[in-house]
Amino acid sequence: MELSCKNEYAILALVELAVHHVSGEPLQIRQIAAQQNIPDRYLEQLLAALRRGGLVRSQRGAKGGYILSREPWKINLLEVMNCLEGADAQMAEDDQLKTVENTVICEIWQEAHAASETVLQRYTLQDICEKRDARRQLDIMYYI
Repeated sequence: MELSCKNEYAILALVELAVHHVSGEPLQIRQIAAQQNIPDRYLEQLLAALRRGGLVRSQRGAKGGYILSREPWKINLLEVMNCLEGADAQMAEDDQLKTVENTVICEIWQEAHAASETVLQRYTLQDICEKRDARRQLDIMYYI
Protein backbone atom coordinates (compact mmCIF):
# COMPACT_ATOMS: atom_id res chain seq x y z
CA MET A 1 0.00 0.00 0.00
CA GLU A 2 1.46 3.31 -1.07
CA LEU A 3 1.28 6.47 0.98
CA SER A 4 -0.28 9.04 -1.32
CA CYS A 5 -0.11 12.77 -0.75
CA LYS A 6 -3.82 12.69 0.05
CA ASN A 7 -3.33 10.07 2.75
CA GLU A 8 -0.26 11.78 4.16
CA TYR A 9 -2.03 15.15 4.45
CA ALA A 10 -5.08 13.53 6.01
CA ILE A 11 -2.97 11.73 8.57
CA LEU A 12 -1.08 14.92 9.38
CA ALA A 13 -4.37 16.75 9.91
CA LEU A 14 -5.70 13.97 12.12
CA VAL A 15 -2.50 13.99 14.14
CA GLU A 16 -2.92 17.72 14.69
CA LEU A 17 -6.49 17.13 15.82
CA ALA A 18 -5.31 14.32 18.09
CA VAL A 19 -2.76 16.59 19.76
CA HIS A 20 -5.56 19.02 20.63
CA HIS A 21 -8.13 16.33 21.45
CA VAL A 22 -7.63 16.61 25.24
CA SER A 23 -8.65 20.29 25.21
CA GLY A 24 -11.89 19.43 23.44
CA GLU A 25 -11.70 22.65 21.44
CA PRO A 26 -12.11 22.40 17.66
CA LEU A 27 -9.36 23.48 15.32
CA GLN A 28 -10.04 25.62 12.29
CA ILE A 29 -8.81 24.64 8.87
CA ARG A 30 -6.37 27.53 8.72
CA GLN A 31 -4.83 26.48 12.04
CA ILE A 32 -4.30 22.90 10.90
CA ALA A 33 -3.06 24.01 7.49
CA ALA A 34 -0.54 26.44 8.97
CA GLN A 35 0.72 23.96 11.53
CA GLN A 36 1.11 21.05 9.09
CA ASN A 37 1.92 23.05 5.94
CA ILE A 38 -1.10 21.75 4.01
CA PRO A 39 -2.89 23.86 1.37
CA ASP A 40 -6.13 25.22 2.88
CA ARG A 41 -8.44 24.25 0.01
CA TYR A 42 -7.07 20.74 -0.20
CA LEU A 43 -7.35 20.30 3.55
CA GLU A 44 -10.95 21.45 3.40
CA GLN A 45 -11.74 18.66 0.93
CA LEU A 46 -9.89 16.08 2.99
CA LEU A 47 -11.65 17.05 6.19
CA ALA A 48 -15.01 16.88 4.44
CA ALA A 49 -14.22 13.32 3.34
CA LEU A 50 -13.06 12.42 6.84
CA ARG A 51 -16.26 13.89 8.25
CA ARG A 52 -18.38 11.84 5.84
CA GLY A 53 -16.37 8.80 6.91
CA GLY A 54 -17.13 9.47 10.55
CA LEU A 55 -13.58 10.15 11.67
CA VAL A 56 -14.03 13.84 12.48
CA ARG A 57 -16.90 16.10 13.46
CA SER A 58 -17.35 19.70 12.51
CA GLN A 59 -18.62 22.45 14.76
CA ARG A 60 -20.10 25.64 13.41
CA GLY A 61 -19.79 29.08 14.82
CA ALA A 62 -17.13 31.58 15.83
CA LYS A 63 -15.26 28.96 17.82
CA GLY A 64 -16.05 26.24 15.32
CA GLY A 65 -13.77 23.90 13.49
CA TYR A 66 -12.99 20.21 13.46
CA ILE A 67 -12.52 17.67 16.25
CA LEU A 68 -11.98 13.93 16.26
CA SER A 69 -15.18 11.92 16.48
CA ARG A 70 -13.52 9.36 18.76
CA GLU A 71 -10.49 9.18 20.96
CA PRO A 72 -7.24 9.16 19.02
CA TRP A 73 -6.42 5.59 20.15
CA LYS A 74 -9.66 4.33 18.60
CA ILE A 75 -8.87 5.49 15.04
CA ASN A 76 -6.38 3.38 13.14
CA LEU A 77 -4.57 4.22 9.92
CA LEU A 78 -6.44 1.56 7.98
CA GLU A 79 -9.68 3.39 8.72
CA VAL A 80 -8.15 6.62 7.44
CA MET A 81 -6.94 4.97 4.25
CA ASN A 82 -10.29 3.24 3.70
CA CYS A 83 -12.16 6.46 4.37
CA LEU A 84 -10.21 8.34 1.73
CA GLU A 85 -9.62 5.64 -0.87
CA GLY A 86 -12.55 3.35 -0.25
CA ALA A 87 -12.38 -0.09 1.29
CA ASP A 88 -13.32 -1.77 -1.99
CA ALA A 89 -10.71 -0.05 -4.19
CA GLN A 90 -8.00 -2.69 -3.82
CA MET A 91 -10.38 -5.61 -3.61
CA ALA A 92 -12.27 -4.59 -6.74
CA GLU A 93 -8.98 -4.37 -8.61
CA ASP A 94 -7.88 -7.77 -7.35
CA ASP A 95 -11.24 -9.34 -8.19
CA GLN A 96 -11.16 -7.82 -11.65
CA LEU A 97 -7.77 -9.38 -12.33
CA LYS A 98 -9.12 -12.83 -11.49
CA THR A 99 -12.15 -12.83 -13.77
CA VAL A 100 -12.30 -14.98 -16.86
CA GLU A 101 -13.20 -11.96 -18.99
CA ASN A 102 -10.17 -10.02 -17.79
CA THR A 103 -7.91 -13.00 -18.49
CA VAL A 104 -9.32 -13.32 -22.02
CA ILE A 105 -8.84 -9.59 -22.68
CA CYS A 106 -5.24 -9.77 -21.44
CA GLU A 107 -4.58 -12.77 -23.67
CA ILE A 108 -5.99 -10.97 -26.72
CA TRP A 109 -3.92 -7.90 -25.89
CA GLN A 110 -0.80 -10.05 -25.64
CA GLU A 111 -1.67 -11.70 -28.96
CA ALA A 112 -2.18 -8.30 -30.58
CA HIS A 113 1.14 -7.14 -29.18
CA ALA A 114 2.88 -10.26 -30.51
CA ALA A 115 1.18 -9.79 -33.91
CA SER A 116 2.30 -6.17 -34.12
CA GLU A 117 5.85 -7.25 -33.29
CA THR A 118 5.71 -9.83 -36.06
CA VAL A 119 4.50 -7.23 -38.56
CA LEU A 120 7.12 -4.73 -37.49
CA GLN A 121 9.86 -7.38 -37.75
CA ARG A 122 8.74 -8.17 -41.23
CA TYR A 123 9.29 -4.64 -42.64
CA THR A 124 12.69 -3.02 -43.01
CA LEU A 125 13.70 0.54 -43.73
CA GLN A 126 14.18 -0.51 -47.30
CA ASP A 127 10.59 -1.79 -47.48
CA ILE A 128 9.36 1.56 -46.21
CA CYS A 129 11.34 3.43 -48.88
CA GLU A 130 9.96 1.17 -51.58
CA LYS A 131 6.38 1.62 -50.38
CA ARG A 132 6.87 5.37 -50.25
CA ASP A 133 8.23 5.46 -53.77
CA ALA A 134 5.34 3.31 -55.03
CA ARG A 135 2.83 5.75 -53.50
CA ARG A 136 4.53 8.71 -55.08
CA GLN A 137 4.29 7.03 -58.48
CA LEU A 138 0.54 6.48 -57.98
CA ASP A 139 0.04 10.11 -56.99
CA ILE A 140 1.90 11.30 -60.09
CA MET A 141 -0.23 9.11 -62.33
CA TYR A 142 -3.41 10.68 -60.97
CA TYR A 143 -2.21 14.15 -61.77
CA ILE A 144 -1.43 13.40 -65.41
